Amino acid sequence: MDSLLRSEEMTLCQVFLQSEAAYACVSELGELGLVQFRDLNPDVSAFQRKFVNEIRRCEEMERKLRFLEKEVKKDGIPMLDTGDNPDAPAPREMIDLEATFEKLENEMKEVNSNSEALKKNFLELTELKHILRKTQTFFEEALHDPSLSDETAGLLGEEPHRSSQALRLGFLAGVILRERIPAFERMLWRACRGNVFLRQAEIESPLEDPVTGDHVHKSVFIIFFQGDQLKTRVKKICEGFRATLYPCPETQAERREMAIGVMTRIEDLNTVLAQTQDHRHRVLVAAAKNIKVWFIKVRKIKAVYHTLNMFNLDVTQKCLIAECWCPVADLDRIQQALRRGTERSGSSVPSILNRMSTKQVPPTYNRTNKFTQGFQNIVDAYGVASYREVNPAIFTVITFPFLFAVMFGDMGHGFIMFSFALYFVLKEKQFGARRIESEIFRTFFDGRYIILLMGSFSIYTGLIYNDIFSKSLNIFHSRWYANESVYNMELLEKSDKFQLDPYYSYTGTPYPIGLDPVWQMAKNKIAFTNSLKMKLSVILGVSQMFFGIALSFVNHRYFKKPLDILCEFLPSFIFLFCMFGYMVLRIFYKWVNYDSTQAHRAPSLLIGAINMFLFHYEKPKNDDEYEISAELKGFQCFLVVLAALCVPWMMLVKPFYLRYMHRYGQLAGRQRRTQNHLEDEQNLFENNHSYVSGNSSEFKHQPLSVQSGDLLNHDQEVIHNHDNTALHQFQEEEEEPFDFSEVFVHQAVHTIEFCLGCISHTASYLRLWALSLAHAQLSEVLWSMVLRLGFDGRSVGGAFILVFAFMFWACLTVVILVLMEGLSAFLHALRLHWVEFQSKFYSGAGYKFLPFCFDNILDHGEE
Repeated sequence: MDSLLRSEEMTLCQVFLQSEAAYACVSELGELGLVQFRDLNPDVSAFQRKFVNEIRRCEEMERKLRFLEKEVKKDGIPMLDTGDNPDAPAPREMIDLEATFEKLENEMKEVNSNSEALKKNFLELTELKHILRKTQTFFEEALHDPSLSDETAGLLGEEPHRSSQALRLGFLAGVILRERIPAFERMLWRACRGNVFLRQAEIESPLEDPVTGDHVHKSVFIIFFQGDQLKTRVKKICEGFRATLYPCPETQAERREMAIGVMTRIEDLNTVLAQTQDHRHRVLVAAAKNIKVWFIKVRKIKAVYHTLNMFNLDVTQKCLIAECWCPVADLDRIQQALRRGTERSGSSVPSILNRMSTKQVPPTYNRTNKFTQGFQNIVDAYGVASYREVNPAIFTVITFPFLFAVMFGDMGHGFIMFSFALYFVLKEKQFGARRIESEIFRTFFDGRYIILLMGSFSIYTGLIYNDIFSKSLNIFHSRWYANESVYNMELLEKSDKFQLDPYYSYTGTPYPIGLDPVWQMAKNKIAFTNSLKMKLSVILGVSQMFFGIALSFVNHRYFKKPLDILCEFLPSFIFLFCMFGYMVLRIFYKWVNYDSTQAHRAPSLLIGAINMFLFHYEKPKNDDEYEISAELKGFQCFLVVLAALCVPWMMLVKPFYLRYMHRYGQLAGRQRRTQNHLEDEQNLFENNHSYVSGNSSEFKHQPLSVQSGDLLNHDQEVIHNHDNTALHQFQEEEEEPFDFSEVFVHQAVHTIEFCLGCISHTASYLRLWALSLAHAQLSEVLWSMVLRLGFDGRSVGGAFILVFAFMFWACLTVVILVLMEGLSAFLHALRLHWVEFQSKFYSGAGYKFLPFCFDNILDHGEE
């Protein structure tokens, strides 16, 4: 039970590992996941540590694996994930892994290079094929064009040149991206002043880019011109627009012969490309089977060497020294892991684990399982508990979903939420194995047990409220009847809702579970449910705050702080009872002692609380009003005075008592004893040196090695023992300097915060009533304004209207009432636990236990 109520007891240990066994021992500890190592080289940079070369080799292997993974995903090959979790490979296996990855990387790079060259050649031949086809069409059209049939005619329809100046038309053919055609045509026109003739045609099928693998759309063009000067200018423009020029024969026979050769080469290239792609696929399929396991092995090796870099080397360079935090209850398992690692490495020297005494605050380690992990995350999001402080997660398992359900009380909406979470729970193995990266999905999946409890508690509170999609269930028959003197036929025909008065129509026996269903038809339903839910909210809030103060007593008792019990717990408990505990008792008194016949004489809680704190009690104007007795007046005055006395009790007693004890009491005596002890140790240290120097003559007849060795050993032993004793006792007895002003201000702030918080926190719990009212009213609005339209239809088309109305109502119910209202109630329940409940006893000033664990490293990857 103590492990559930508090964090695990931790201890600081020192581990001595032989160099040849260190890797295997750390690997075993990583599989165990119960040791948090401390960095003993905080001032040493990462590039100056002992195993930096091994880590670089691991990073290089990771780079190669990522390259292979990228190629596998590019080809759409599924990577086999068998769920295997191999042990960290031995250091000698790194060479084999490096050789394997190097071979695969070189092979893939060679295949990619050859494939890219072949695809580039294939692209060129394909473009040349399209050029030969399209230019043939261009030339055939030119033969029928009278403007181009005369070789001596100008390009712009000018007068023919003289026969001595006649020139043959030259042409250039190529391929360009389709989107560059308009700009390309404008540039040719402007640069060549209209003395060129451009024809272009689109290539119907897209072509594959050999570098990126993307499909691009291109067009074939042919440019006619006269003269070498224009030819040079056209070539430069083609280079600027990255157009590819291809040689194109002038005669039809040569073009036909070239086309046949191109088609033959394309067929050969297709065969070679298919064989290359098949070889690439076989290599990647073989790699895909092991790539997950390789990643696990490399990351484990890297994690082990990263941990070894946190250790210290002794002077002999044969032993590694580590310090770690570990749970006391698991020391035997850690010892066994060290023994397994030593046996695996073949070392003859066993590893040593020593517990150390320290003043440092240990990390907080709360054991969790898949059910409690979500609730522990809720608590840790506010702040990690201090070491051995009461862990509120065990209480949050019940209180959090219950307070949520008070605000979300609806059997229908709760069932939707419960079914959604139950599906995740039943399919948790399948979803866990898929490792979906969506953050929203991970949030819902990780909180599946929280949602399951929230849904089940919402079904329960919906049963208490008798509310299912804003309607009620009449399971046990209503306890109301229609009194003819009050509800006559004339009144019934005027309206479908009436005010319910228990004085006239109530049978006197309560409905067995929850609210009577007849309240759903009452006009004064909101007035009745508001009063009930408001009082329930105050009762639940004050009860939870009392429980939080009780947990503070558990903390003070465990940490042996009787002063905090007397000066914080007792006045806090009394103050809260005088302020609001008495109000809760008055609520129960009013419920028990006043029935429907005496409702008009029932005391007002709000007016009574105001009169109580103002010491103002008016006499009733008539005999039907409630009159407080003289004894009760005196008791209420006593409670107010007692609550006022608790404020200086909390604020002043503890600081002034500590001040007195530091000046005249035991604390001052302890400091004097510490000072005297340090002076005695200093004198003993000086006497020890004088003893050694004064008696050195006794050793002069002994051999020099014996003299120096015995003297040195004796001197070091005495000094070491006395220095360790003095240091240990000084650390145990040393106290921080007492600052009265700091203590007083801290206590004053705590007192003011608590006293004001009692009022504001009690009012804050009214959100339980407010959100419950908002949820019920919104659900009723959706029913009356959406789904009711489908039921009102009397014709044949009413069935179709009902179908669409139900679809619309169902979507709004899930999106607005389940998701949005559920998130709102979740956040409010979170605030009630973080602020109103945990502030009474929970400091949250600790730091989390982060063990060296391979599972965490593999889940979070590079992090």
